[in-house]
Amino acid sequence: MNTSFAGANPGVAPRIWAVGALCRAVADALGARFNPVAVRGEVSGFSRAASGHCYFSLKDEAGQLRCAMFRRVAQLADFNPREGDLVEVRGRLTVYEARGDLQLVVESIARAGQGALFEQFLRLKERLQTEGLFDAGRKRALPAMPRGIGLVTSLGAAALQDVLTALARRAPHLPVWLAPAPVQGAGAPAELIRSLQKLYLLAAASQGPEADLALENRPAIDTILLVRGGGSIEDLWAFNDEQLARTIAASPVPVVVGVGHETDFTIADFVADLRAPTPTAAAELVSLPRDQLLADLRQQHERVLRALQARLDREAQRLDGAQQRLGRQWARLAGQQRLLAQLEQRLTHGAVLSRERAQARLNRLADRLARTPAAPLARERDRLQRLQAAWPRAVAQALAAPAERLARAGLRLSLLDPQLVLARGYAWLGDAAGQPLTRAAQAHPGQPLTAQLADGTLDVTVERVHAGENRSRHPPTAGRRHLD
Repeated sequence: MNTSFAGANPGVAPRIWAVGALCRAVADALGARFNPVAVRGEVSGFSRAASGHCYFSLKDEAGQLRCAMFRRVAQLADFNPREGDLVEVRGRLTVYEARGDLQLVVESIARAGQGALFEQFLRLKERLQTEGLFDAGRKRALPAMPRGIGLVTSLGAAALQDVLTALARRAPHLPVWLAPAPVQGAGAPAELIRSLQKLYLLAAASQGPEADLALENRPAIDTILLVRGGGSIEDLWAFNDEQLARTIAASPVPVVVGVGHETDFTIADFVADLRAPTPTAAAELVSLPRDQLLADLRQQHERVLRALQARLDREAQRLDGAQQRLGRQWARLAGQQRLLAQLEQRLTHGAVLSRERAQARLNRLADRLARTPAAPLARERDRLQRLQAAWPRAVAQALAAPAERLARAGLRLSLLDPQLVLARGYAWLGDAAGQPLTRAAQAHPGQPLTAQLADGTLDVTVERVHAGENRSRHPPTAGRRHLD
């Protein structure tokens, strides 16, 4: 083959390469000279293929470089590159032979400057963790029913609307006290600290012994939310400030931090009492749904009503049992009273009858005396005088025996009065069904009993049962009763 090159040195015959071989040779030369290589640039034309491989270009003011990031590396990346992101990549320079393009095969990717910031983040995290600011023991539980919520975020942040919308949906009765502050930039940490401290003053006033008086003029704050939306590590860097972390740790009430997305972590997240993956989640963590609270309240109301009705039913049964027991006692007492009245009537009737009989006998004797001669009459008069003298004693003797029997019957009747027995310090014991207990073996430990005393009833519970013990050890003394 005769080949000539215009302008070439006629004395040197250049090597003729196959296209593929030249591309491979260039790739080998680039690899030996530059690889591994690190490049910083702005992402342009980013695309992700169905296979998971990613393709984009890195560019700056002076040029651009095509890049390929295969699925394995893309899965290990801690963020999704977007158009315009400033990134730092490490990889291998090569030549894509199919098109003869210079290409960088990416082996790792990170946001520009993230490496130094991340190292700074790790050092601060380790130091604060050593001091105990992240210990679980100092974390406080969120109040189940907060009286008010403090909120620190930017007035222009979407996180503000997310939080307010979530609270309005779940707990519209819950007041929110906003202390605005920028959430990004060099001055953001100082402003965040200042806003938190304002809320701390209000929260401390509502937590102390003068809380009720303070609440007349000041809000009650039981929980504070510190939130902002997602962003790069530089955007969230204000929440990695050491002074801000110490300020959060000094809060008088629990602090919930919801910064960025679920995969974003800041120092504020670790030092807070609770971390929320998003601002909306932070609002949901501090507010129980109003419907759930109302449902719980209805359940409590129904439970109280059922308990009250059950108690009324038990007391009504006890009252019925007491009325039945008292009715039986009063029936016995009424019977004794009727017997006493009958005895009294019989005694009175007997005395009148004896008097009438004696008077009739005297009248007959008087008639006989009137018909007898003088001498017999004198004798009969003397006899009559003796009878008249003996009459009062005889009548008294005749009435004494029934009166004594009546007195003894009345005494026995009074001794049968259960009220007098109770007044001497005794008690009538009955079980829950109103049945009397006459033996210790009828009771068992833990059994509820009713003790009827002279002036009321007692509800007692059996602690121990001493069945078969010698009763002489505890003589029955008026006014003393042992209920074991």
